[in-house]
Amino acid sequence: MEKKESRLSILLGAAFLMATSAIGPGFLTQTTVFTETLLASMGFVILVSIIIDLGAQVNIWRIIAVSKKRAQDIANELLPGLGYFLAAMIVLGGLAFNIGNIAGAGLGLHVIVGVDPRLGAVLSGFVAVGIFFIKEAGKAMDRFAQIMGFVMIFLTLYVMFTASPPVGEAAARTFMPEEIDLLAIVTLVGGTVGGYITFAGGHRLIDAGVSGKEHVSEVTKGAVSEIGLASIMRIFLFLSVLGVVSQGLVLDAENPAASVFHHAAGDIGYKIFGIIMWAAAVTSVIGAAYTSVSFIKTFSSTVSRNQNWVTISFIVISTGVFALIGQPVKVLVLAGALNGLILPIALGVMLIASYQKRIVGDYQQPIWMTFLGGIVVAAMSVMGIYTLIKELPRLFV
Repeated sequence: MEKKESRLSILLGAAFLMATSAIGPGFLTQTTVFTETLLASMGFVILVSIIIDLGAQVNIWRIIAVSKKRAQDIANELLPGLGYFLAAMIVLGGLAFNIGNIAGAGLGLHVIVGVDPRLGAVLSGFVAVGIFFIKEAGKAMDRFAQIMGFVMIFLTLYVMFTASPPVGEAAARTFMPEEIDLLAIVTLVGGTVGGYITFAGGHRLIDAGVSGKEHVSEVTKGAVSEIGLASIMRIFLFLSVLGVVSQGLVLDAENPAASVFHHAAGDIGYKIFGIIMWAAAVTSVIGAAYTSVSFIKTFSSTVSRNQNWVTISFIVISTGVFALIGQPVKVLVLAGALNGLILPIALGVMLIASYQKRIVGDYQQPIWMTFLGGIVVAAMSVMGIYTLIKELPRLFV
């Protein structure tokens, strides 16, 4: 009984780690901006993104758990060198996004207590680093992610009610949209299961020893729970924004998400935004650092032995870059475009691996799951390439 409770705790921790990694500063801003543009039709974008997220995440979590291997090792077994390529994309993207996450944490503290955003970023970096100084850093990371996750969801729920959104119209347009925006779909998917986020939960399960075919049912529930948590936050935020813009109120182009909370709940709402932004950013900093390092630890025994110190260094570098030169917007835009390509590559590798007995043993992948995963690979490849081609020229204008 105790072992089962421990396993459930680990699965819940992995789900929250991945969900809170997904809910970062970009998550808040993207959801706000697209809702302001699409209005109630944003519900359709969210619905499609949830279906794609599930198709990707359930496949990846199950295959990692059954193989008892991390994604880079699975990739290298399929094609020597592919794992190194995948790891490089994840680590570089994770570092770039972590600079943005640190910036978001600094902004959050600025809103809450009025400190300079760069000082707020440094203080937030200390908090993130502190998690990995704890003896049982994995458990501390899980618990911190759970607490921050609940804080974000309940505070956003409060703001949603104060915004009085047109729920009926939102529900109708979720299934009968007036406008379909492919860029919005690929952006939301990339922000929820793209890049390092895709593997945060799966790699946490490997580290915690929850793997093997006998746990595949529990792992599936964990993956579904993760998407559910991130989706609940997305829906609450979508309805909050919709309630504000439906009243004819104009959002601040410099900080649209903050203006939603301010319009909906006044000065208290603005402080709530600061708390949510800080919680979202710090948990994303922790998730990005942990997952990025998990992609290189199997390539070096030194890194593996000193995983916490390498993770701390990752956070310190991210914080130092922002504190010294500010947010490198061009790097973040390029990383965002690449995120759209990482998912189909990673998921494609996982789907092929699921039929290799030397990797998964006698595990039999359900045909419907492979079919759904294949659709996600094809759709995200097309949309990811489109996004990359569209965004790259802007970097050099």
